[in-house]
Amino acid sequence: MELSKKLGLFFGPITFLILVNLPFQMVSEKGDSVIAVAIWMLVWWITEAVSISVTALLPLLLLPILKILPIAEVGANYGSPIVFLFFGGFVMALALEKVNLHKRIALNIIRLTGTTPNKVILGFMIATASLSMWISNTASTVVMLPIALSVINLLINDEDGFTKNDRNFALSVMLGIAFSANAGGIATVIGTPPNSVLIGLLENEYNTEISFLKWMTLGLPFSIIMVSISYLVLVKWMFPNRDLKFNASKEVIDTELEKLGPTSGKEKLVLAIFGVTVFLWIFRTLINAVFPQLGLTDTMISIFAAVTLFAIPYNLKKGDFIIKWQDTSKLAWGILILFGGGLALAKGMSTSGIVDMVAAAIANSDISVLLTASLLILLMLFMTELMSNVALVAVLAPVVAGIAIGLDIPILYLLIPVTIASSCAFMLPMATPPNAIVFASGYVKIAQMARVGVILNLIAVGLLILVFQFVLPWLF
Repeated sequence: MELSKKLGLFFGPITFLILVNLPFQMVSEKGDSVIAVAIWMLVWWITEAVSISVTALLPLLLLPILKILPIAEVGANYGSPIVFLFFGGFVMALALEKVNLHKRIALNIIRLTGTTPNKVILGFMIATASLSMWISNTASTVVMLPIALSVINLLINDEDGFTKNDRNFALSVMLGIAFSANAGGIATVIGTPPNSVLIGLLENEYNTEISFLKWMTLGLPFSIIMVSISYLVLVKWMFPNRDLKFNASKEVIDTELEKLGPTSGKEKLVLAIFGVTVFLWIFRTLINAVFPQLGLTDTMISIFAAVTLFAIPYNLKKGDFIIKWQDTSKLAWGILILFGGGLALAKGMSTSGIVDMVAAAIANSDISVLLTASLLILLMLFMTELMSNVALVAVLAPVVAGIAIGLDIPILYLLIPVTIASSCAFMLPMATPPNAIVFASGYVKIAQMARVGVILNLIAVGLLILVFQFVLPWLF
């Protein structure tokens, strides 16, 4: 066990015990207790002394013991509608992966973009980002990596060997996949966990709803811009591959598609259910306006997709269904618990008066709104390089809401850019699973990732400040 994990394992509960037994009050009796719980969780999340999902169970144990909330109220957060929205999304992703539809979609996107070196890089990036909108960024990276390695191997084995241009191409493909996986998830509510943590906080604590379509009107353009900028920074500035020519990449893509064979009936059925679900998410408000008795929510649509995938038989006679419950052993159950833990902690913060205290402190100070927003975005974006983005949002989002109330601005104006910032981790391998996966390929050095990543991080900060200043007041 690493030293940092050993230290974190003991430092978390020890700090908690010291804080709950202080001879003076920092905020209030309940407020101090919630701060103690939050710091214990933060220490374990940062050091990963135990699984981050296990850490997310602490509020379920500690908040009732400390008389902050009864266990029924704490437990309700682990069964929040947002948890089930993501569950349905996970089941849909599971079905896409099981029938290999995600790989077919990705290969066809790469084939459409063309086979010159830069177009191949662009194809990989578009395909990865498109997948990350609907399945986990880890899964989309894992799908793309072997295809990318096949293309890179063609360059290693050609007559001129592995030249500098070849190395730059390999670097651009690898980093392009990682960066697109991170940016692609920003586009939809289910694309990356921090988005869902925010939606859950807004619904649970502030009775504010952001629909699937409303999020996409902001998330999708931002995602497209970040992927485009990443592509230009990689191929035009940092790692250009001038005069590199190869046509064999088309053969690799065609070979991979041939391995998949013709589109199966199961793939067509999954695609139909996927298409109907996305249609319902996008046009939900319109459908509710025409049929108000339905009262459709994004979570209801997500569960409809999950139940349909389990319940519609592909072959009734053989009892062959698209997915069976056994398949859910691959589901990221830990992330669902993580949502619940984050929402429970947020409930504890609001109940104990911490959010109100932060709001009052900010209201009584003379701080520039734009400077505060810029610093929060910068803080979140660079902190997410070192710890889980969903854990970070779970801890900081309620505090950021308090700051927004203190500044007398709508909480969405601060919460949305800060949450998006948590998904813009481009600098370090340990920041996100996609970064770690491409780093493990051996074609990327930490210094190379950091050099490009710090540029993209700063560009993302600039873009999010513009979103805060101009886009959100217009959109919301």
